[in-house]
Amino acid sequence: MVDRVRLLLDRVAPTHRDAARQLGLDPTKLSKSLNGVRQFTLAEVTRIADLGRVDVRWLLDGQGPGPLEETESRLSDSKDEARRRQYLEAAWDLISERGVHAVRVADIASASGTSAAAVHYYFTGKQEVLEAAMSFAAERAFERQRDELRGEDDAVKRISRLIDSQVPDTEQVRREWSIWLQFWSECALRPELRPVHHLYYARWREAVERTIRRGQEQGVFRRVDPAEVAIRFTSLADGLGIQVMTGSPSMTSSRMRDLLARFVETELLLGSD
Repeated sequence: MVDRVRLLLDRVAPTHRDAARQLGLDPTKLSKSLNGVRQFTLAEVTRIADLGRVDVRWLLDGQGPGPLEETESRLSDSKDEARRRQYLEAAWDLISERGVHAVRVADIASASGTSAAAVHYYFTGKQEVLEAAMSFAAERAFERQRDELRGEDDAVKRISRLIDSQVPDTEQVRREWSIWLQFWSECALRPELRPVHHLYYARWREAVERTIRRGQEQGVFRRVDPAEVAIRFTSLADGLGIQVMTGSPSMTSSRMRDLLARFVETELLLGSD
């Protein structure tokens, strides 16, 4: 992973000191991590992936979209990536509708209008394609979140949009929640999936934490510990979302939105009692 980090940083900044500045990381810490003296944190790996515009999985284990090596290979790589994405989109749809253990490679091939052998060209087996599809679903959710927040500087409006992005009252968000519920279940049984899950979850918490810090800088949020409140907020959102998705009689999408908005009002907004 360190080699991939080095490769990426060399592409996005003239020096590692410049890269550290762009990452908001102390240059000494970056140097120690690159030399194996210190481990990168989950948050740092996430920021490096975002800076280099690569999939987090590529930094972790070399899987997923990474930086292109040669100009001549770009067309071929683009076609391969488009086909791979086609299979992942089909798997994403099927898993969100049927559940991860009810989807076969043949189903993915049929939904993509191709053969199982063609799918196996890109993925060694069902488990690999399903794991990749769950990671793909998480990336899509974050892309949607970034699009919804783009151009909005007001912290109160940003956190309101974050709440809207998590409430499963549209088909898109319900499908994302379906994938997340299954991802959590799989991680509980398969420890090898946990590092990737932790990275994605850290990104969700960081989005909330950054918004809280922005609100404090803008003078609209209280001087609370942003990391602590972000943990409480995301835990509340997850618990409420699970209740909505499992059809709890006492929890609806609108009530989930109201409870999250109430949390912001009582725990963050200045002037609230």
